Amino acid sequence: MARIKGVDIPDNKRIQIALTSIYGIGRSLSNKILSDAKVENKRTKDLSNDELGRIRDEIDKYTIEGDLRREVTMNIKTKMEINSYQGVRHKKGLPVRGQRTSRNARTRKGKGKTIANKKK
Repeated sequence: MARIKGVDIPDNKRIQIALTSIYGIGRSLSNKILSDAKVENKRTKDLSNDELGRIRDEIDKYTIEGDLRREVTMNIKTKMEINSYQGVRHKKGLPVRGQRTSRNARTRKGKGKTIANKKK
């Protein structure tokens, strides 16, 4: 099993898809990395050490995994500190990006709370 940036890459998947298991790399970025590293899209277990090295060097140019997670959490903390609208929504545990909350948003709000005498 190949290891890139501290993440185990699945062996039985094509490298284009396997790279997406790293936080911060999607399909388009993985395609760009492979084309810049001049590696064809084959299964991870079929890659040589030279090809893996070129992929690692190409990935080092981008902010991914731990650095990206840290950056995102710091951005959220900053918004909460300056009391921006999004920061307030993060504090309250409500949807941040303008979704309705009157009837949905159970993922953010949690399990529904029963209200006494609500049935009419």
